[in-house]
Amino acid sequence: MSAGLVTGVALLGALAGRAAVPLAHRFVDTAAPPGKPAGFSSDGPAERGTTALVGAVVFGGLAADRGADPALPALLLVAAIGLALAVVDLACLRLPDPLVGAAALAGGLGLAVTALVSGVPGRLLTALAGAAVSFAGYVLLALLPGARLGFGDVKLAAALGLPLGWLGWPTLGLGLLLPHLLNGVTVLALLAAGRVRRDTPLPLGPAMLTGAWLAILLA
Repeated sequence: MSAGLVTGVALLGALAGRAAVPLAHRFVDTAAPPGKPAGFSSDGPAERGTTALVGAVVFGGLAADRGADPALPALLLVAAIGLALAVVDLACLRLPDPLVGAAALAGGLGLAVTALVSGVPGRLLTALAGAAVSFAGYVLLALLPGARLGFGDVKLAAALGLPLGWLGWPTLGLGLLLPHLLNGVTVLALLAAGRVRRDTPLPLGPAMLTGAWLAILLA
């Protein structure tokens, strides 16, 4: 993909990032649970600027990495909804079912169209298998004693498993591993800075989304 097209996709990502803020705040619970992390709390210029920058980086990275891949539109749709999910989870430790469902639907339909257009229906089965593996893995993690995973995280894992599975098992494996590494580093940094305590609840959604994005770029 040419530099001009990558720039255009990045600008589209910036717009998606700005649009994610008002969408997210429709789902933010104003009575956030005690001990919620310091996250976005207002629909203001600074917040929109931050999400616009993140959106530009996410979209631009996908465009530069995937190029003319016919699955790129599906990946961008999931990423756009993921921006809103990250804002909600940072604000109130929630991954709303409507947004997670929209991400799964966008990814599933986008990949189904890609499979038909590209003549590779078998890859859609791999994508569905990826979603099933991700869902099962996170269910097991959520059921472990002392686990802090919510079932919103489990559902998001299934939604992200679709595009990761489409791209292959190595990408899926990396996408399942990276979120926990990223979350662990984040927790250690916050503990060292005195921003949280060992029992402070923290969102996993942003790490899951970032891990999936990095897995696509690195695999």
